[in-house]
Amino acid sequence: MSFAIALHVLSAVIWVGGMFFAYMAMRPAVVEVVNESQRGVLWCHTLSRFFRWVWVAVILLLVTGYWMLSSVFGGMAGAGWHIHVMQGLGIVMMLLYSHVYFAPFRRLKLAVANQDPKEAGRQVGQIRKLVGTNLILGVIVVVIGAGGGYL
Repeated sequence: MSFAIALHVLSAVIWVGGMFFAYMAMRPAVVEVVNESQRGVLWCHTLSRFFRWVWVAVILLLVTGYWMLSSVFGGMAGAGWHIHVMQGLGIVMMLLYSHVYFAPFRRLKLAVANQDPKEAGRQVGQIRKLVGTNLILGVIVVVIGAGGGYL
């Protein structure tokens, strides 16, 4: 069981920590340093790499979460409120991430391929808003998951 917990926590750290880094550190630095016409290209390449890891994290979060849920709690009926909230918000996060990946990120890749920096910038802005929302949800999930029954 400790292996499942470790994978679960590591997956959450990679995903939420990556969003925190991108939103709070990289985004402001990119605005200060990178020419506006190249920002979309940079974000496209950066997100392509990060999103591969997020897909792995999402899969591991689901597998380890339901594995622990069934083996520790015997299913949802035996789980505390914090598990229900963590699962619900986690699923919302995964749906939001899927939307980012299949809609604005796809459009960002097309804009970069078409060398259209204005459209790339619009898509980066859309991704930024959605990632900001997901980051807030992720921090809430981490607090609830870590606080568990102590809250």
